[in-house]
Amino acid sequence: MPSGENRYILAIDLGTSGPKVGLVSVQGKVLEYEFEPTEFKLLPGGGAEQDPHDWWRAIVIATRRLLSRHAERVKEVIAIACTGQWSGTVAVGRGGDPLMNAIIWMDTRGAPYAKKLTSQGISIGGYSPGRLLSWIRITGGIPTGAGKDPIAHILFIKKNFPEVYQATYKFLEPIDYLGFRLTGETAASFDSIALHWLTDNRDIQNVRYHPKLLDWAEIEREKLPELRGPVDMLGRITPQAARELGLQDGVEVVMAAPDVHSAAVGSGAVEDYQAHIYIGTSSWMVFHMPGKKTNLSLNMASLPAAIPGKYIVIGEQECAGMCLTYLRDNVFFADDELPTGEKPANAYAVFDRIVANVPAGSQGVIFTPWLYGERAPVEDHLVRGGFFNQSLKTTRSHLLRAVYEGVAYNSRWLLGNMEKFTGQRLDSIRMVGGGAKSSIWCQIYADVFDRTVMQVGDPICANMLGAGLLACVALGYMKVGDIPSKVEIAKTFKPNSDNRKVYDELFSEFVQVYHRLKPIYARLNEAEN
Repeated sequence: MPSGENRYILAIDLGTSGPKVGLVSVQGKVLEYEFEPTEFKLLPGGGAEQDPHDWWRAIVIATRRLLSRHAERVKEVIAIACTGQWSGTVAVGRGGDPLMNAIIWMDTRGAPYAKKLTSQGISIGGYSPGRLLSWIRITGGIPTGAGKDPIAHILFIKKNFPEVYQATYKFLEPIDYLGFRLTGETAASFDSIALHWLTDNRDIQNVRYHPKLLDWAEIEREKLPELRGPVDMLGRITPQAARELGLQDGVEVVMAAPDVHSAAVGSGAVEDYQAHIYIGTSSWMVFHMPGKKTNLSLNMASLPAAIPGKYIVIGEQECAGMCLTYLRDNVFFADDELPTGEKPANAYAVFDRIVANVPAGSQGVIFTPWLYGERAPVEDHLVRGGFFNQSLKTTRSHLLRAVYEGVAYNSRWLLGNMEKFTGQRLDSIRMVGGGAKSSIWCQIYADVFDRTVMQVGDPICANMLGAGLLACVALGYMKVGDIPSKVEIAKTFKPNSDNRKVYDELFSEFVQVYHRLKPIYARLNEAEN
């Protein structure tokens, strides 16, 4: 194993709100990081886009700002590792430039084409039995009806922007586009390509595109990137990219991993059936497992992981921290004629203090966090959020705590499905992401779950740290089994038994809200979709 004295990984985490860029030592420590915001556009008909040039601009700014404070470290940066938003599509021309805005993970405009693709011939529940069985056998899953998978994005481009489709050299995931900008190589890892639903994932060591699936999708193989293993090297940084970022020539670039996968590594939950939950703009619950498995009734499957030889099970809910942002920007401090005062810079810390003084259960008020539809525990792009059971005694404080609890109820529903999928209890759940900085939210999760919750140290850096740790494995500085010892646990939260009864009752009613109101949501929202 090579010596790790004064060696660093430049880790890039491309979030929806902008990239974080940090220096991670080969001993597994985040030295420091910078963040630079980017914009995204929500368009009529379910569109959600970002400008790839804006991503690169923000990465260059953040990197140069970081390295300006650590000029002595520039010579010690030996590799770059990228992670970030998954399930997006960048159409790149042969000259290397994006041909249109990137279609990101929130975009649903491809839904009609995904549904048509999976329902050819006799259809049951929206799926052709023959295609359903083939897709599950080969990939582990099937394109979803929500249209948020890259295969739906590509079909949307093909039908609505045929000139872009024809001119496209490669369709790339956002993180693989960054790899292309860094090295000039167009490649995807076994894990980043999975949601295209075009790869044979039965042999985890030898994932390949499957001819039958390509034929069904009518997507040419040559428009898709080459495939490599999750900790392979992508290539060396180009002289131009090195100059723009302020790095030396010859720095290695490791294969990128999606944020879901790198967060699992950065949380330290790398053992089989060790779960973590991420609370950021969206939320997900994840664990690794040794084999390929699918359960259609639970809408769950294991897919290739960023850890070589492993599969990963992912449940993603669309809105988590975004619910608090929505409440802050559109209710408490809306930009309208009603005077609300200036929005405090520390609004989330103030929210935590308020919530800590409200009794568990928020006086029976229930919040449903489905502000942008939902993926898990149910896939339903027509469902919407709301507050239920308010009274004249309900205060703003109750509404605020109900948001914290409602996000946790949704996660508990997902946890129950995951335990059914595995057939075993998932305990000592690690918590990462911006929401994990909130001790009161960690305690609410422990109480709602009736599980021990472990707050990872510096949880906002979990994705970035995970990317750095994967690079350390790729470069030979550590083994996967070393990773848990590199991840600090800041605090452990045990469930408060005094809150068990109220949370059990409210969780049960939370699930009933969905089932009873599902037809109403469908009638109200079908037109806008």
